[in-house]
Formats: sequence, structure tokens, C-alpha cells
Amino acid sequence: MTEVTIVGAGLAGSLLACFLARRGHQVTVYERRADPRRTAAERGRSINLALSERGLDALRRIGLDQQVLAEALPMRGRMIHPVGAPTDFQPYSADGRRAINSIGRGALNQTLLDAAEAHDGVRVHFDHRLVGLVPQTGELTFETPTGPVRTTAEVVLGADGAGSAVRGQLLNAGLLTETLDFLDYGYKELTIPPADGEFALDPGALHIWPRGTSMMIALPNPDRSFTCTLFWPTSGTTSFASLGSPAAIERHFQTHYPDLPPLAPNLVDDYLHNPVGLLGTVHCTPWQTAGRVGLVGDAAHAIVPFYGQGANCAFEDVVELDRCLTECDGDWAAALPRYQARRIDNADAIAEMALANFVEMRDRVASPLFQLGRRAEHALERALPGRYVSRYELVSFTTTPYAEVRRRVRRQHRILAAAAAAVVGTALVGTALAGTALAGRRSRR
Repeated sequence: MTEVTIVGAGLAGSLLACFLARRGHQVTVYERRADPRRTAAERGRSINLALSERGLDALRRIGLDQQVLAEALPMRGRMIHPVGAPTDFQPYSADGRRAINSIGRGALNQTLLDAAEAHDGVRVHFDHRLVGLVPQTGELTFETPTGPVRTTAEVVLGADGAGSAVRGQLLNAGLLTETLDFLDYGYKELTIPPADGEFALDPGALHIWPRGTSMMIALPNPDRSFTCTLFWPTSGTTSFASLGSPAAIERHFQTHYPDLPPLAPNLVDDYLHNPVGLLGTVHCTPWQTAGRVGLVGDAAHAIVPFYGQGANCAFEDVVELDRCLTECDGDWAAALPRYQARRIDNADAIAEMALANFVEMRDRVASPLFQLGRRAEHALERALPGRYVSRYELVSFTTTPYAEVRRRVRRQHRILAAAAAAVVGTALVGTALAGTALAGRRSRR
């Protein structure tokens, strides 16, 4: 039995506490925020999650999948909202039945916190902000409302998000390097309330308003509202910085999102008062040091949200760390490096795919050529079941490692390109032979 400290009681930290308590460890979790079950969510920071197979696999292992799914809404495809044209539904899977699941971050966090605290070996302390860490000894210092708190742990795991204090302490100690790649884009949340007690839009879809250099998405909530998220440039003529007055906001949405204002009576107020969040990717190495301090989830590899895989990827980290502990007979000094080796290429792969999916969502999904390609891809999946699988299905509906997904999709595309070239080449040869034969007949005349 090991005394483990987890810094961060968000999604990854709470799930990790459940897994480690199940192994018999004594787990203490420290969270800088107040208990989210007893405080109101920060305005404009809810950010719905798209929970898919990787996250569900982790929850299934501790018996929470059905409880979580009972609070989620399945989305079987994208609903595209062009300007001045009818909406277009694009199913995620070839059979049209598979779905990703919309769930509020707060609701999922509360479920995981309750599950963690249900274990005798787990204690959770809120309002504790990490301000000091000695990696070699496991000594930690927290700032609290009543003064500093000092403690020591055999193992320290940072699950404290993209702005991780644990990662910051390791960086200050010269024990890792990091790269922060921020987009020139931010996000802001809006809300579509229920209309006469019902959903104002189809709740079985993730709604997208693609606008070339920007976009908006909307995900359904159990209370029949939708959480909308604007992803816009942070500077320029069509950016968050360019809209400052209620009149300008109203004009912009009437022009670029004309179906939204009638559905969102608090549009202007939400826009003016909800914050603009940053979007970026975190790369760091190594993820562990001294065999006793490690990073999990966004603390190690935050990504942009455009594949809906941030939480799913973090949950996979927890599953892999648990697997490595089993393989290493509970030896943390052996398990932490193995966990990093297993996960770092996969984290890099999904970070790359998430950035690529941003371009697809904002620029391409409304294109007739893109839609034709998706229909062709689904036709191939039906014709070659198990042999041809789209990138989206591999990412969202399987637990195939992200790096293997990237390799497989590239291989599939090369084979298809070669096959297409062969078909075109055969057609050209046939045309040339037919032309030669015709010329011969004419010469004989």
C-alpha cells in the first residue's frame, strides 16, 4: 500500500483516485477550487464534453458507465447550419447508429468526486493551492484560506489541468521542458434555453455553424437547453475584439448566424459578460521524475477541443497507468516510465488530429465535395467491414491507440490513392487504345 497524493480533483484526478483506491492505496486529493458540488459553476465555463468509447471504457472498469450515461444525451451526427440554406445532418458512423454523448463537465465531475469519496482510502481537500513541491522527497506545500499546509507523499500525481501547478514546479526545478502552442483563437459560451419546455434544436446531433475562419457549436443538455461555444479569432475584423456594443453584436449574429437570435433571448448579455477562454496545446517531457512524481491528462498533454477527446484521452491515461502498475507489481519507479512510454506518442497523435479537425469543422463540413467524400467513406466501411474504418470511427468508437489510428488512416489513404490512380490509368489506357483503333479504321477507309 502506497500513500499517494493527487493534485487536482477534476475529471482525471477524481477518476484516478477511484482506480488507485481500488488497488488499496491511501489517496489524498488536493484541489485549489472550492468543492464544485457546493458552489455555482463559473459563468461561461461549463464546456460540455463529448464522451465516447475511450472515456466509457474507463468508467466501465469501475462500474460508473451506466450511471454517467443516464445523465448524457447521445449525438449520432453533426447538424450543419449554413447561412441561407437548410440544415444538413451528417451521421458519425456508417450505420448511423453510433453516437458520442453530450454531458456537462460539472455533472460528470460531481459523479466522479462522489465515487472517489465513497472509498474509505480517499480523502479530498478543497481550497488547497499547490505552491511548493520537492520532487525528490515528495514534500508539498499548499496555500489555504487558513494558512500554509505542508505534507509529504510517497507518490505525487499532477492531474491539475493545462495550467498544472505540478508541471510548473517540475519546470522550475529544471526537471522537464514544455512547449505551449496557443491558437490565435478563443472561445466564448452562449446558451439556447428550452422553447416552450422542449429542445429548440434537434437534441440528437452536435450542431455546427461553420463560417470559414470561425465557427459555433451547440451541444444538448438534460434540462433541454443547449450550450453553444463560439470559436473565433482573438483579433481582426471578425473577432471577439471587433464586437463591443449590443448593436454590433446583434448585427453580426443576424448576418452570420441568422437562425440563432430567435432561439437565444440572452444572446447579447451572454456575449458581453461571458469570458473569452484560451485554446492551445501543451507538450512536455518527461511526464515523470524520480519514479515518484507523474503527470496525467491535461497536465501532461492538453489539447484543443475539436475532436472531443480531451477528457477521453485523460481517462485513457488513467487506464494505462493502472495497467502499468499491474504489470510492474505495483512498483511506481518502474510503472511511471512505462506509462509515459506507452502514452506520449498517442498524446502527440490526438493533439495533431484535434488541430486538423478544427480546420475540417470550420471550413469543410459545409462543402459538397467534403460531404461527397464522407458518403464515399461510409460506403467503403459498409463494403469492407473491419478492413476500412474511418478516422472518426477509430477515434470515437474504438480504443485503438491514437498513434495506430494515425498510421492506419494514412495507410488506408495511400491504398485508396493507389487504387484511384490505377482506375484512372486503366481508363486512360482504354481511351488511348480506343482512339488508336478508331484512327486505324479511318486510315483504312
